[in-house]
Amino acid sequence: MKETGKINYFEMPSKDLEATKRFFGEAFGWSFVDYGPDYVAIENAGLDGGFFKSDQVCRTSTGSVLVVLFSTDLEGTLEKVTLAGGRIVRKIFPFPGGRRFHFSDPNGNEYAVWSEPGHFPHDGR
Repeated sequence: MKETGKINYFEMPSKDLEATKRFFGEAFGWSFVDYGPDYVAIENAGLDGGFFKSDQVCRTSTGSVLVVLFSTDLEGTLEKVTLAGGRIVRKIFPFPGGRRFHFSDPNGNEYAVWSEPGHFPHDGR
């Protein structure tokens, strides 16, 4: 149910929509619906959103909002991001509430991935 004042949708710039779809499909399993040559909607990402064709880039260093994704396997997700062509901007670090890393997609947009304390599937903690 949609409620007034609740975050419902987000949009991010993309210099190359095809590269964006490949990257997020490989790294996170997202699917997409094309709406013409300059827009693609995101499906299976937890929150509805889309990418619009633009030369703009979202980075926290320029005051952009940070889109933060969740993972139960932070190291495994970092590996998938790297293999799909993402660039690690900030390696895994602790923060109040868990651990996270920051990465940029092929367009240069910055995102983060976090995991709750106790989610350490690779080392048995």
